[in-house]
Amino acid sequence: MTEAVLLFVAFYVYHLLGVTVGYHRLLAHRSFKCPKLVEYFFVTAGYLAFESSPIWWATLHRAHHRYTETELDPHSPRFGNTRAYLGWIFGKHYPEHLNPKLQAPDLVNDPLYRLLERNNNWHASHLTNTAIGFGSRLILWALFGWEVAALSLAAGLTVQQVPFMVNLLCHKPYLGYKNYDTSDDSTNVPILTLMMLGENWHNNHHAYPGCARNGFRWYEFDVSWLTIKSLSILKLATNVNDRFSLEREVRKVTDSESTNGLEAPVLANLEKLGTEKVRQFGRNNSVHHGAKQPAGSRKD
Repeated sequence: MTEAVLLFVAFYVYHLLGVTVGYHRLLAHRSFKCPKLVEYFFVTAGYLAFESSPIWWATLHRAHHRYTETELDPHSPRFGNTRAYLGWIFGKHYPEHLNPKLQAPDLVNDPLYRLLERNNNWHASHLTNTAIGFGSRLILWALFGWEVAALSLAAGLTVQQVPFMVNLLCHKPYLGYKNYDTSDDSTNVPILTLMMLGENWHNNHHAYPGCARNGFRWYEFDVSWLTIKSLSILKLATNVNDRFSLEREVRKVTDSESTNGLEAPVLANLEKLGTEKVRQFGRNNSVHHGAKQPAGSRKD
């Protein structure tokens, strides 16, 4: 029994770091850089937790930050708990404002991610992910027995629920607290710490979306950040954005009368910081992955 519990926990941490480090902080926010093999290692862990196409996931998540708590937000609880938790995944094609070529051109250019995307057909990409996810467990069954396969599957399906829970529970202010007066309902929910490995410090994340670290206070434990920090120490992660590096970049812009000559990656990270002045600067310079503000959307 003890061995089974430990193996489940190992699979759970592996798959969840694939989501939090791979899908979220690396692909969706580009909060650090790493070699392709390291990227694929983490993304594979997330993919086998039934997170579907990386392009789809990052496109919708970037849109969530751009249009938070508006009707264009793919999963704001303000428009229904069912939609926020699960309903948002059942579309078939991208709405105009979620065009991945605009929201996630960096991922569209990756041939592996394009293959998993299945020609922008959500149903096809979800079915492909499901088939590969279950197929990988059949391989585990053949190699190590049904118990290992079952524990891996149970861990993957449990991890699949974590982003759904973040979308719903971490946008319920009465469940936690705010460190930052953001214009949305994002909140830090301490009770979810062990389950989410740092994703539960959601108000911090919405204040600093481009930051590789979600837990800022000493008691805001963030295993995902510790993982990225460890990769950095091992020279497997570079250009790691933390709150302080982003603030320094903002000061460079706000203290300067001219922003000409700043490189595009710097401008993108500045907009991710989330301050009004930086967001206005980003719009004026066509930042945010080339995405355009649709008519009727929230003015950042």
